[in-house]
Amino acid sequence: MSLDSATRERIETLLKDHRVVLFMKGNRQQPMCGFSAAATNTLNELLPDYHTVNVLDDPEIREGIKAYGDWPTIPQLYVEGELVGGADIIRQMYGSGELHQLFGLAAPDRTAPEITITDAAAEAIRQGTANAQGVALHLEIGPDHSAGFQLAPAGEHDIVAHANGLEIHFDPASAQRAKGIVIDWVSTVQGEGLSLKFPGAQEIKPLGVQQLKDRLAANDLVLIDVRPAAGRAMAAPLAQARVLEEEGYEALASLPKETALAFICHHGISSRAMAERFAAHGFGNVYNVEGGMDAWARDVDPGVPRY
Repeated sequence: MSLDSATRERIETLLKDHRVVLFMKGNRQQPMCGFSAAATNTLNELLPDYHTVNVLDDPEIREGIKAYGDWPTIPQLYVEGELVGGADIIRQMYGSGELHQLFGLAAPDRTAPEITITDAAAEAIRQGTANAQGVALHLEIGPDHSAGFQLAPAGEHDIVAHANGLEIHFDPASAQRAKGIVIDWVSTVQGEGLSLKFPGAQEIKPLGVQQLKDRLAANDLVLIDVRPAAGRAMAAPLAQARVLEEEGYEALASLPKETALAFICHHGISSRAMAERFAAHGFGNVYNVEGGMDAWARDVDPGVPRY
């Protein structure tokens, strides 16, 4: 496509005014697509500040930047006026240390973390990956200790940890956060799955809905509703609940570490994962509401819709 002179001038002004510019969907605080989120997650590991341009708010820039750098997709990273690339290239350069060098930073620590994989977790992983050919098991751990496994091709610059006869692949930041973790297989009334325990993290304690009712009446804990907007539209949060999606993780994680926290979702699965993240951040009195809002509606307040 052609690029009109006015749009070209706007782009060049942005690149002149800011050393690092990411053209993306959404913004740094709220990316609006997975690729933009991946790009900001990587840049956030290295830079305290950089400029973002939300192309969703500006159709001329959205199409113009594609023509300007002859690059067909969003996001696009520019450093000192030069196109670096999109989300995949950003991630590759981060893993290799080239991105650190570009920003004038020290090379990443590439020491493989010492991790533990329990026998139960190892067996589950082997069964789950038995038919996966040509891929490796990757574990990504974010700054807030959110974690996710995925099967993907092994990267040239992956940091690889070995435990219980298995290989786990990490990027540099995840490798640092993984030091000393225990990967286990847990079974609860809500289901089964892999669980990560970080060094020093406290155990998540179960909390029944009748117990929750008593604790709320005593006002001796903070209840955090982790459900998405669609779930909250079906059944409104309890009056005393604070809503994670509205307040944000960082705001709630800034509560005093001695605060008793209880997490609630629809059935008690995603709330447990969030409880583990807060425990990894140093909270020592963390509960997961067993059965979630569905159990509350069934056993405590029949007036709450079940969905």
